[in-house]
Amino acid sequence: MQFISNYSWYYTLLCFVAGFVFSAMLYVRDKKNTDRSKILLYSLASLRFISISIIAFLLLDIFIKRVVNETEKPVIILAQDNSSSLIAGKDSLEIKTTYTRALNSLINAVKEKYDIKTYQFDSESKPSESFDFKGKETDMSKLFSDIENNYANKNIGAIILASDGIYNKGTNPLYSIEKFNAPIYTIALGDTIPLKDVWIQSVNHNQVAYLGNSFPVEVVLNAIDLKDKQVNITISQSGKVLKSENITINSNSFSNTLNYILDADKSGIQKYIIAISNLEDDKNKQNNTQSFVIDVIDNREKILILANAPHPDIAAIEQSISSTQTYEVEVALLTEFTKPLKPYSLVILHQTATLPKRITNELNINNQSVFFIGNNFDGANSKSLYNGKINEVEAVYQKEFSLFTFSDELKNYIKNFPAVTCAFKNSPLSTGANVLLSQKIGVVETDQPLFVFTETNGVKTASFLGDGIWRWRMRDFADHDNHNLFNELINKTVQYLSVQADKSFFRVFTKKIINENESLDFTAEVYNQSYELVTEPDVTLILKDAKGKLYNYTFNKKQTMYSLSSGQFAAGEYSYEAKVKFGDKLYTKSGSVIIKEIVSERINTVANHQLLYQIAKQSGGKLFYKNQLEQLQKEILSSESIKSITYSHKQLTDLVNLKWIFFIILSLLSVEWFLRKRNGNV
Repeated sequence: MQFISNYSWYYTLLCFVAGFVFSAMLYVRDKKNTDRSKILLYSLASLRFISISIIAFLLLDIFIKRVVNETEKPVIILAQDNSSSLIAGKDSLEIKTTYTRALNSLINAVKEKYDIKTYQFDSESKPSESFDFKGKETDMSKLFSDIENNYANKNIGAIILASDGIYNKGTNPLYSIEKFNAPIYTIALGDTIPLKDVWIQSVNHNQVAYLGNSFPVEVVLNAIDLKDKQVNITISQSGKVLKSENITINSNSFSNTLNYILDADKSGIQKYIIAISNLEDDKNKQNNTQSFVIDVIDNREKILILANAPHPDIAAIEQSISSTQTYEVEVALLTEFTKPLKPYSLVILHQTATLPKRITNELNINNQSVFFIGNNFDGANSKSLYNGKINEVEAVYQKEFSLFTFSDELKNYIKNFPAVTCAFKNSPLSTGANVLLSQKIGVVETDQPLFVFTETNGVKTASFLGDGIWRWRMRDFADHDNHNLFNELINKTVQYLSVQADKSFFRVFTKKIINENESLDFTAEVYNQSYELVTEPDVTLILKDAKGKLYNYTFNKKQTMYSLSSGQFAAGEYSYEAKVKFGDKLYTKSGSVIIKEIVSERINTVANHQLLYQIAKQSGGKLFYKNQLEQLQKEILSSESIKSITYSHKQLTDLVNLKWIFFIILSLLSVEWFLRKRNGNV
C-alpha cells in the first residue's frame, strides 16, 4: 500500500502544525482553562490535535495506491439445441424425459464448482434453463457469435454443446469456433440412420409478379432408399391443381430439379402449395408439402422516354429500366407523340432543349417527375446551352449525396466509367439541389454537376447533363460480363423519381410477408392539416386470423410516430384494420399479412454427429452421447485445464472517500464535546 499526493511531503508537516496551533490556542493559551486539570486539558488538546490534523490531511488530496487480487471462477457455458428436429425421431420421448432429467443433474453438479450459464438456441440464442424444442431453424454460428460477444475477456472454462448437428441457417459452425481457447464438449442427440424418405428440399421463386405475366417456380425433389418408386407432385392454389407430374425415383440417392411456369392471374398475395403424393414406404411424411407466396401486383408503373431523335443512350436506359420487370417502358419521338402524359409515373426527356407547349403545360398541371438527359439543356429549366463547345468529362461520386443509397461496389466503380460529353458552360446550382455526380475534366475535379437532383413544391427532377451514357453500360459489361452496376444506377434513379408521395393524413406500414419466427411489427404516422406529424390521438389496430379470431392493440407513442410489436403468430393469412380519430375525423387503414411457415427443421431430420465430432476434436474437447452425461460430468469436474484465474490490478482510492475516516473524526470530536460538556466548558 502506498500513499500518493499532488502536494510535496512538507505539506504533511503543516497538517501537524495546524493541528497543534488549533489545539494550543483553544486549550493552552486560553486563560479560562487555568483552573482545569492538566490531564483534562491535555486530553482535550490531543483529541482536537488529532481531528484537525486528519481533516488537514484530507485537504491534501491524498490517494491510497494498492494492488488488488481478484479470483474469477471458470464459466461453463451449456448450450442446448431447442429446434424441433430433435424430437422428430423415434427417441423424442426419451429426449423430453430421461435426457432432460440427466441434463439437469449435470447442471446442478457442475454448478457447485463452477459458474455455469445455460442457453437454448435455434435461429437465435438466449439464456434459459428450460427447453420446449419448438425452434423452426438452427443457427449454430449465431450461438458462437453471441457467446463471443457476451463473454469476451471472461474465463470460459468449457462449452457444452448439446445438439443433433443439424444446422439450416448461418455459416458452418466449424468456422466460428476458432476464436475460442476453451474446449467444446458435444452431446450427440438424434438419429443418424437415414429413413426411407422422399421430400421437397427447396422451392425457388420470385417474390413479386405482375398481373397477367408468368413466373417461374423451381422445385428440388430428393429421395433416399426409394428406388423404382413413383410419386406424383402437384402445385395447387385454393384447392385447384395448377400443375401435376409423375416422377420416377431412379436411384437410392435421388435428386431432381423440376421447373414450372405459373400464371399470375389474380392480384394480391397469392399462396401456392406443392405436395408429393404419399408413399407407403415413406417414413417421414412431414416434409412432403411446402407452401410459398407471391405478391402479384395488378399494374406496372409506366415510364415514358421522349426524344428528339434516335440515340444509343435511349436504348441503354430502356434496357436497364426493363430489366427489373417493375416498369412498362414506352419510347417515342417528341414530334410524333400525341398521347396524354397523365398515365406515366415518370417522363424521361432526351436531348429536348425546346418542348412543345402542350408537353410543358401537362407536366406542370400533373406535377409529374421529369428525368432530363443530354448536354443541350440546363437541367430542369430546359434552357438551351449548347454553343458548339463541349468538354469530355468523367464522373466523380459525391459522398454527401443522401436521397437514396447505392452499393459500395457501384460507388467505387463510378470513377471507371468512360468520359461523356458536356456543354462548356458553368451551371449554377439551384437552392436545395443534390449532386450525385460532379464533373472531372482531365485530372481536375470541378464543382460542376454532371448528375443532379432537385425537388420543387413536391415535384422531383433529375438532370444528367451529358451525352454518351451508353458507354457506361458497355464498360460495365466489358468489366463484369453483366450490366448490374449500370442498371443499379439507372433503376435507383427511376425508383426515386417515380415513387409518388403519399398525401394521406394517416399512414400504416408493415411487411406484407414475414416468417413465423419473426415478430409482426407495425409503424404508423398521423398528420394534421398542415402535414405536421402529431402523436396526440390514440391509434388502435385489430388483427384477425383466418378463423376469425380478433387481436386488439394500441400503438405506442414515440416522438413523431407510433409503433406496435404484436409478437409472433402461427403461419397463415391475417388481415388488419387500424383506426385513429383526430379532431372530428376518423381515419382507417386496412391490409393483409401472410406469415410463412418455416419447414427447415422438417426437411432434414438425420443427425450429423460427424460435425459434432469435428467441433469437439478441433477445439480440444470430446464427444459424448445422451446416455453418457455422467462421464461428461466427471470429465468437466476433474479437468485440470478448467481453472480459476487470479487477476492483479492497481487500485487508487481517494482518502476522502473512506467512510471509516469520517467516523474516526466524528468519534474524536464527539468525545471532545462530551468531555467539555461534562466539565462545564460548553
